[in-house]
Amino acid sequence: MRRRTRLIEEIYSRCLGRECELRNIPFVKELRVFLEYKGLVFEQPLRLDILVDDVLIVELKAAEKMLPFHKAQLLSYMKLLNKPLGLLINFHELVLRNGIHRMILKDSDSS
Repeated sequence: MRRRTRLIEEIYSRCLGRECELRNIPFVKELRVFLEYKGLVFEQPLRLDILVDDVLIVELKAAEKMLPFHKAQLLSYMKLLNKPLGLLINFHELVLRNGIHRMILKDSDSS
C-alpha cells in the first residue's frame, strides 16, 4: 500500500510541476536536504516534494487521514531551510480544498 500511495503522490507531483512550468513559476522537485548536527552528517538526506520560487515548500500526500506528523514534517522542512511558507496538500479528499493546509513560519529570514 505504501508503494501505491507513493506512486499516486508522484503523479500529483508531476502534474503540479507541469502547472508551474506552464505558468513560468520556478520550482525544484524532490529537493534533497542533507543534515548536519555538530559535525555529524547524516547519510540519508531528507527529501521535500516541491520548492516553489525558493519560498514555498509543498508537501504532497495521498493519505486517508492527515496526522500531526504530517504537519510536523512540513514545519521541520520550513525551519531547516528557513522558508516562510508551506502547503500540505492531501489529494485523498473528496473536495481538494479540504485537504490543503497552509503554514507560515513567522521567524523566517525570507518573510
